Amino acid sequence: MTEFETLAVDVADRIMTVTLSRPEKLNAFNATMRDELIAAFDMSDADDVVRAVIVTGAGRAFCAGADLSGNGRGFANPGAPLGPDGKEDWSDPSIRDGGGLVTLRIFRSLKPVIAACNGPAVGIGATMQLAMDIRLASDTARYGFVFARRGIVPEACSSWFLPRIVGISRALEWCYSGRVFGAEEARESGLVRSVHQGEGLLPAARAIAAEIAENTAPVSVALTRQMMWRMMGAASPMEAHRVDSRGVAARVASADVREGVASFLEKRPAAFSDRVSTDMPGYFPWWTDEPWQ
Repeated sequence: MTEFETLAVDVADRIMTVTLSRPEKLNAFNATMRDELIAAFDMSDADDVVRAVIVTGAGRAFCAGADLSGNGRGFANPGAPLGPDGKEDWSDPSIRDGGGLVTLRIFRSLKPVIAACNGPAVGIGATMQLAMDIRLASDTARYGFVFARRGIVPEACSSWFLPRIVGISRALEWCYSGRVFGAEEARESGLVRSVHQGEGLLPAARAIAAEIAENTAPVSVALTRQMMWRMMGAASPMEAHRVDSRGVAARVASADVREGVASFLEKRPAAFSDRVSTDMPGYFPWWTDEPWQ
């Protein structure tokens, strides 16, 4: 297992737990954490043992946002570099938002991702969770999309994710005001699935991950994750029909379907053999990633 500076990563019972681990800084996000989170999701996708990923925080916070110890430089490099014509070059990759690099990597994950928010989650601490599939919260969790109070704008692709999760009106209210709110409001708004007291948070997250790991076909789950997320931006249901049809045809021809049917008829647990690393269908990926420019 790779050693990390800002994360603790553990794999047990086919579940990878990624713990943001700068507790003395309330797990504030910096460039090292950005790079290590991307590396951790690269590891989870490459490891067929891993069936689901849980992300949580060490200590009393999930993540207190960007590390602002450098006078605001925790956000990004200021401004845009000048191009050959002497004008600002806003297509230059040096101005890419680090939080967005993380959420885009989570978006591409082939394994389900569960957020176990154990405490305050502000700024990138809140927005990195939006690309995760299922979000659980401790009753001590607090969320804040505080960007306007710091003089910046929402980041980490949250202008795409947040309205899709909670609706445009609630998303704008939270971002316009920048106020910090509690776990119950997050639950009522659909930001989190459930709220858990005391030490019950991680066991609840692990129970969901275990249900996936013990009962489902890895390739089917990987395809389902990408189908669902990517269809959120589809122009019409015909796009979904094309992808669904290919997926059903590919899976019906697989060993997993034969095993799934046999295990059902024989009333026993399934032992799926197809692996994400080697057995994704030939049409995958069906999309072309957009370039930065």
